[in-house]
Amino acid sequence: MENWLNKIAITKIPKVGPITARNLISYCGGINEVFKAKKKTLEKIPGVGPKLAAVIRKKEYFEIAEKELGFLEKKEVTPLFFLDDAYPRRLKHYDDGPVMLYYKGTVDLNHPRIVAIVGTRKPSKMSTIICEELVEELKAYNVLVVSGLAYGIDATAHKKCLSLDMDTVGVLGHGLNKIYPAQHRQLAEKMLHQGGLLTEFTSEMGPDAGHFPMRNRIVAGMCDALVVVETAKKGGSMITAQYGNEYSKDVFAIPGRISDAHAEGCNHLIKTHRAALIDSAADIGYILRWDETNQKEGAPIVIDLTEAEAKIADCMKLSEDIDIDQLTIASKLNPNEVASCLLTMEFKGLVRALPGKRYMLIR
Repeated sequence: MENWLNKIAITKIPKVGPITARNLISYCGGINEVFKAKKKTLEKIPGVGPKLAAVIRKKEYFEIAEKELGFLEKKEVTPLFFLDDAYPRRLKHYDDGPVMLYYKGTVDLNHPRIVAIVGTRKPSKMSTIICEELVEELKAYNVLVVSGLAYGIDATAHKKCLSLDMDTVGVLGHGLNKIYPAQHRQLAEKMLHQGGLLTEFTSEMGPDAGHFPMRNRIVAGMCDALVVVETAKKGGSMITAQYGNEYSKDVFAIPGRISDAHAEGCNHLIKTHRAALIDSAADIGYILRWDETNQKEGAPIVIDLTEAEAKIADCMKLSEDIDIDQLTIASKLNPNEVASCLLTMEFKGLVRALPGKRYMLIR
């Protein structure tokens, strides 16, 4: 109980965001130790200082945390700490990933394949049809579809998933005690039994304007591929696409007419090489090599590896992801050879590069 109170409490301290919270936990040696540490100890931690150290030692955050814990138990909401196994592993790689998430649903947030679909709140009829067709095509790849439960393209993607018995998760810009927009309450209720709802916000926090860019980074961070269906040059979808690029995700966009203001954002992403042009889910499957993986149902695809590559692959099997320095030590190969092998293995579709010079074996 104390452990969860501490985990929630640290997120309620003013001016303690994800990066500072991680520093506190790391330097103090654990979440419980943060609130036991002396003021002088806290002051020395990067990003803290005397004023914030004094604020951290206040007890008022525990009252908020205790109330929240009661809400979570009553509503059967699952709290997820960033060090938990059930926490979305794709988000763990980013310094600004939420320290705490709150989840209610049925699907594993570490699904093997996750596609985020975003777009304008006022889509054209054609873009709505394209979005529905895209979801239908994605079913063959056994993906989890993630979006933001907003009007327009978000809701279209969620609804189509439900109609096809596909799992879909909505990431919220507010706490789980409400649904915004209210018109999507029935949709959200259905998603709880065929996917779920996810947020970093505690129950007392409403849908403030500043929360939605924060929501968008989660949508971008927890997916493998991000698809922008239709958007103007400014708006939430462009923010999500920006996060997708910063997080080294595969970002895709549906092109539109150059005279259409609602297509301007997608066209701009493609023109500036910040999104790949696609017109179907087959393009996503090809670029992410999912088609090859699907063929493994019958006979496995055999990929020839050099002795060094095989050694690196064996080392990578021991952990979910690994940085290049650890891999060099574990493989006992020289750094240049490791770097060269990783690049070749990435071209072969065996390895995915992650932020912070980390790598993940994907088959």
